[in-house]
Amino acid sequence: MLTTRRTTSCLLLLFFALGASPFSGPAHKDPSAAIPHATAAIERQEDRDNRIAAAVEKLSPIIIEMRHRIHQNPELGNRELETAALVADHLRSLGIVVQTGVAHTGVVGVLVGGRPGPVVAVRADMDALPVTEDTPYPFKSTVRTTYLGQEVGVSHACGHDIHTAVQLGVASVLAEMRDEIPGTVKFIFQPAEEGAPPGEEGGASLMIAEGVLEDPRPSAIFGLHTGAMRVGIVGLAIGPAYAAVDHFYITISGKQAHGAYPHMSVDPVVMAAQAVTAIQTIRSRNLPPLEPSVITIGMIHGGERFNIIPAEVRMEGTVRTYNEFVRSSVEDRMGEILDGVTLAGGGSFELKYDRGSPATINDPELAEMMLPTLRRVLGDLNVENQEPATAGEDFAFFANEVPGFYFSLGMIKPGTTSGGHHTPTFQADDSSIPVGMRAMTALLFDYLESVAAAH
Repeated sequence: MLTTRRTTSCLLLLFFALGASPFSGPAHKDPSAAIPHATAAIERQEDRDNRIAAAVEKLSPIIIEMRHRIHQNPELGNRELETAALVADHLRSLGIVVQTGVAHTGVVGVLVGGRPGPVVAVRADMDALPVTEDTPYPFKSTVRTTYLGQEVGVSHACGHDIHTAVQLGVASVLAEMRDEIPGTVKFIFQPAEEGAPPGEEGGASLMIAEGVLEDPRPSAIFGLHTGAMRVGIVGLAIGPAYAAVDHFYITISGKQAHGAYPHMSVDPVVMAAQAVTAIQTIRSRNLPPLEPSVITIGMIHGGERFNIIPAEVRMEGTVRTYNEFVRSSVEDRMGEILDGVTLAGGGSFELKYDRGSPATINDPELAEMMLPTLRRVLGDLNVENQEPATAGEDFAFFANEVPGFYFSLGMIKPGTTSGGHHTPTFQADDSSIPVGMRAMTALLFDYLESVAAAH
């Protein structure tokens, strides 16, 4: 639970020193004989934390400069060629085995530790957004490109440059400590988290299809995302953390006629208006009141002239859910409502319902296991409980395959402000990078140590 104090870390180490798991029954060894071993384990852990902190302090200026280069040269999904090259070159310089071209532009690095143990993965996303940056940064993006037929600015308006930089920093720290690592760390640098361009595949699902979680297969995966909190704070939700993201397209067809003779038409505008209202009853009348969900119709297009009743109206929207039963219920009920509305109005409909990324679930057992690490490294008061977000995150595809642990990294430097994610004024401060490096390095090390000790 999120109220557990710092002593949980020491208790975990004592359990492992006794040859037991904190999730199993009591150990049957003499506790007094194990106390010196537990004390030694705590001292080793404190020494390692100190050395990680020192390495982070030494490496941070280099990693922050990499962040500036990535930020100044943002690339959209499936087009992260320069970013991928920077990542691959840095990993190779650390002596890490590198694979490139995964899911178009993805990069995977494998660091084999000096001691036997399990495999753990950590993922960062690399793509930017079609958003024109409006920040005071001296390293702000001025990149422009053509997107969906229009010239647009490109920027890291969601913090993926921070994610990539932190993971490069974690790789740098762990490479210096490779002989101590009890197992293997797989670094996954993912393209197209924001979605692949129209007509293309990409992102986490394509990486998995191309075998990113095999040879070797990790027993858990970790990740982080910038959050609208001050630097030094991290937050997470145990269980559902981010929503499933679905995209629906509706076409309501009628019969065109002169606006002065509505009786000669089958009016799709009226049917669309009724459908918009009725679809909102799914949330209020068809789903359990304590089951969170969102149904939003974001686009309505229809008509060519003020005095013409059109032949059709098109609508698009999104559905956000955390439960597969609720997800299916919304889709089914939407079809029933459209069928009833158009039948009554004399028209017809077509519903295309695309399921995007599933809900991101923080594995409860893994989260409870790793929370003491965050508290030890960052302090109890700097680890916050978060409500599930209705935003989506395709880390979910990885967490559906192996247990996942995903947390938010505070990005706002005290005394400064930031626009929201996906906006021109979004700012994630450099000072969040060393915090993320320390936290993630400790999480990966502790996970490998704990699993290795349990086996």
